[in-house]
Amino acid sequence: MKIVFLEPLGLKVQQIEAACEGLKKAGHEVVIYPDRNEKLDELKRRAEGAEVIIESNIPLRKDFLDACPNLKMLSIAFTGLDHIDMEECQRRGIVVKNAAGYSTEAVAELAIAMMIDVYRKVLENDKITRQCQSKGIMPGREIGGKTIGIIGMGNIGQRVAKLANAFGCKVLAWNRTAKQVEGVTFVDKETLLKESDIITLHIALNSETLDFITEKDFVLMKPNSILINTARGPVVNEMALANALKLGKIAGAATDVYGTEPPLKLDNPLFDAPNLVMLPHIGFATEEAFILRLGIVVRNVTEWLK
Repeated sequence: MKIVFLEPLGLKVQQIEAACEGLKKAGHEVVIYPDRNEKLDELKRRAEGAEVIIESNIPLRKDFLDACPNLKMLSIAFTGLDHIDMEECQRRGIVVKNAAGYSTEAVAELAIAMMIDVYRKVLENDKITRQCQSKGIMPGREIGGKTIGIIGMGNIGQRVAKLANAFGCKVLAWNRTAKQVEGVTFVDKETLLKESDIITLHIALNSETLDFITEKDFVLMKPNSILINTARGPVVNEMALANALKLGKIAGAATDVYGTEPPLKLDNPLFDAPNLVMLPHIGFATEEAFILRLGIVVRNVTEWLK
């Protein structure tokens, strides 16, 4: 089989080659491209003759799949699959596997870091210090003792709950299906929004979760509450978030995800919103997570071949 890495997945080619030794010994051809290129014509060129393709979050739609008549399997180095034309893959009989779980620790830790950043205004105080001003923005707030509401209790949500418990927080949670998690009280969405000091989102993007948080939801939140989004951008209505911050309906927010992938367009409404920390979708991006997901995508291919 011809197995093609469309990109290096944030790692060195040598690391990928070492992980693929078993595939090579089994007689499979492994092609690794050392850079990331999202241009369709280049992607088609790289995928020529491929029976298995490995990539992370480059959108692969029908126009790409049309150029891959030999394609049998996609091993996606990402948790979400909303960038893959799943209906077209199903129609063509292409098996698609994701890398579930690789970024659990990375995203959970970033969510906590964003909470601390918003509460203690780390970025603003860094700027003030560099401008040689004598005092920073004080006082901040502490996470300890606050009520944290977690929307979505998959692996990441449950890890955030454990970290929040370690800070001495009360943890509320909403999930599509009922679960039992130690140290967590499950409530309905409205109760969570009304009672939480910090709301953090960890749900997948689908037709049910599009605009899951919008204007009517911000009305329910405490005026001193903050919102953290490391899930998917369209889960939160960006205009509604910007307005909620401008009107003081909530005290602050931090987001790592957007309606479109960064770089963002200059007319994005969030740029004018106060008390907002904006990160360029780095939740999944740690050295440890990248190594872990390489192992997962290679294992997915190996198990499928068996």
